[in-house]
Amino acid sequence: MLSKHITKKFNLADGREISIETGKLAKQADGSVVVRMGNAMLLATVVSKKEADEGVDFLPMSVDYQEKFASAGKIPGGFLKRESRLSDYEILICRLVDRALRPLFPEDYHASTQIMISLISSDKDVRPDALAALAASSALSVSDIPFNGPISEIRVIKLGDKYIVHPTPDQIEEAELNLIVAGSIKDIMMVEGESKEVQESEMLEAMKVAHEEIKVQCQVQLDLAKEVGAETKREYNHEPKDEAMKDAMRTATYDKIYEVAGKGLGKNERAEAFGTIKEEYLAGFAEEQLAEMSSFLIKKYYHDIEKEAIRNYVLDTKNRIDGRETTEVRPIWSEVDYLPTAHGSAVFTRGETQSLTSVTLGSKMDQQMVDGAVISGYNKFILHYNFPAFSTGEARPNRGPGRREVGHGNLALRALKGMIPFDENPYTIRIVSDILESNGSSSMATVCAGCLAMMDAGIQLKGMVSGIAMGMISDPETGKYAILSDILGDEDHLGDMDFKVTGTDKGITACQMDMKIDGLSYDVLGEALAQAKEGRAHILGEMKKTLDAPRADYKENAPRIFHMIIDKEFIGAVIGPGGKIIQEIQRETETTVTIEETEKGGEVTIFSDNKDGMERAKEWVKGIVAMPEVGETYTGKVKSIQPYGAFIEFMPGKEGLLHISEIKHERVEKVEDVLEEGEEIQIKLLEVDQRTGKFRLSRKALLPKPEREAKAE
Repeated sequence: MLSKHITKKFNLADGREISIETGKLAKQADGSVVVRMGNAMLLATVVSKKEADEGVDFLPMSVDYQEKFASAGKIPGGFLKRESRLSDYEILICRLVDRALRPLFPEDYHASTQIMISLISSDKDVRPDALAALAASSALSVSDIPFNGPISEIRVIKLGDKYIVHPTPDQIEEAELNLIVAGSIKDIMMVEGESKEVQESEMLEAMKVAHEEIKVQCQVQLDLAKEVGAETKREYNHEPKDEAMKDAMRTATYDKIYEVAGKGLGKNERAEAFGTIKEEYLAGFAEEQLAEMSSFLIKKYYHDIEKEAIRNYVLDTKNRIDGRETTEVRPIWSEVDYLPTAHGSAVFTRGETQSLTSVTLGSKMDQQMVDGAVISGYNKFILHYNFPAFSTGEARPNRGPGRREVGHGNLALRALKGMIPFDENPYTIRIVSDILESNGSSSMATVCAGCLAMMDAGIQLKGMVSGIAMGMISDPETGKYAILSDILGDEDHLGDMDFKVTGTDKGITACQMDMKIDGLSYDVLGEALAQAKEGRAHILGEMKKTLDAPRADYKENAPRIFHMIIDKEFIGAVIGPGGKIIQEIQRETETTVTIEETEKGGEVTIFSDNKDGMERAKEWVKGIVAMPEVGETYTGKVKSIQPYGAFIEFMPGKEGLLHISEIKHERVEKVEDVLEEGEEIQIKLLEVDQRTGKFRLSRKALLPKPEREAKAE
């Protein structure tokens, strides 16, 4: 339990202050801090069990980030009026923190660990997502939990010629490059962001700027830990050890694994061959001996030996376990217009990874509403990524999208959204990527398939986008390293880096990098980016063989949207009392009609997949806003009958009085004797009262005069 109240402060280059406070709140947690910048305050707590659960050979760590609605002076929506499950936005921040922290826990530390970060006060000029990892790392630093940190995360943008750390939301909106970079004092650990077709050199420069600030924030945490007295960490023993067993297993299996790694087998054949080596080794022991051996250690040691042998094979030969060279991309085939009823669709297959992607075009009513504590608004572009169990040949319950699905979908969304001409595109766009096969980089397959599907739908993208996942295997002792283009799932698992890059032929649109080792130089990063650029260009070339430009028009089954601007004075007339008129238009024409007041006037949008209904709705609205002309003849409908005449709707939303004396030349005793409600008649507009705006109509002006009247004339 912490009891000593300490606050550390430091300033950014522009003078803004960040403080880290500990020993005041949540003192029963293993570690807790409050990080403050402006009025934004985050409370981070960390608790870790003293012992690992039996049989656990990994770090069971959970990171939860939540923005309290009270932090922004808001009450949550919905029936319960309380915070519930994490939003996709909050899940993405959880992932940012987790990916930055996890590599720095000791490999043999397996105790259940929970990190909770809450936004308890917000500031409209501060984006709290880039402070979450600083808060989490600080909480770990003041605890006795073993951790090879500290780390911090920084948002850096490029705005014009300047690189700005911790920018304001307004600056982020205008930025050409928006990155969140995580790192320790020595190294960069993680990069995630989006950009407007920037060059590789600009991205590297942004990383360098961010790392300089990260070093400052890490040092503050070290000073804080020292003052708290948290430099000594708890002792633990979460893994049994048997070095003799490990050496014997390595002697018996290493060369065989190395040999299989060089056969260039497919995913399933390779897994089966590695499994056979393990089975043959264990078959050499009597049942009594196997009973005495730890199944935990057998699994762990064989995994470690397999990883070592494969890594050494790649470093020694510069060849890969599926037979490719380091820069080689797997075979690609793609197809568009695969789904006949979708508004756009594509199949993209690269090696053993396949995405079936659809595009659906919707109206403004289909926009996604975002109602968060800090961020609220509407999304006009939605991308959902699904990863069913059969894609990897597994059988498991479908529990809905997990954090991985949310993260992969968001990466693909950021890669593509910059190429959509939102000012010209009238639709809400939803992309759904279903991964049908997976062996490495399904998120990048989603980017490629999503691009092709939108082009198939007739969306006039500014540029085609492709994506590639890069990997790296290195040996710090020898200095050997190999950068791998288009990595397999196995290469991701046993490698030291997973670096996903997307872009057009002009530049980068999004990236995501996770480092699993220390000491990666900027030169190697630059080499990886350059190799990724070549890979992206190759993939883009293969995509263009299928479809090299967006279709000139939307498909026949795609809904159509019509826009028109009306004078503000007519907005009420189109809507009608209580929405009566606009609801009637939608009901009668089977369209969706929206109207919004803008600076230009009333913006009317009509959405329909029925051409006739669209035309009827257009004419209806045009009729409401049209100005009647005195002397013109109209076809009107009798809306109601009164003793003194009838009210006639002669244009949509416009009614006038047909006085009993104007029904016919002869005297009319009862209006009902001549007219009935719902009847259509021809009328002439005689006058518009300039004071009241009322319309005076005549039917008899259009009827032949009786003979006696004509003779009298």
